[in-house]
Amino acid sequence: MPTLTREIREQLLTYDEEFQKLAKQHSEYEAQLRQIAQSPYLNLEDLQQQATLKKLKLRVKDAMERHIAQRLRGSTKA
Repeated sequence: MPTLTREIREQLLTYDEEFQKLAKQHSEYEAQLRQIAQSPYLNLEDLQQQATLKKLKLRVKDAMERHIAQRLRGSTKA
């Protein structure tokens, strides 16, 4: 991750409530996925939940990336 992107991410984590919520959701989905992965056997329900969580996590990550991209566009205009 380039330094500017990392700096913007840190700023957003510090000052942007919506970005903080997205980051928290992303971490929660990741924790749930880790918990499912620890099971020695995954039934159909577990596999469906795993697929759903992966999709949700990706949506949240995409939203976080959009926030970063918006901030990058704003910083290049200044």
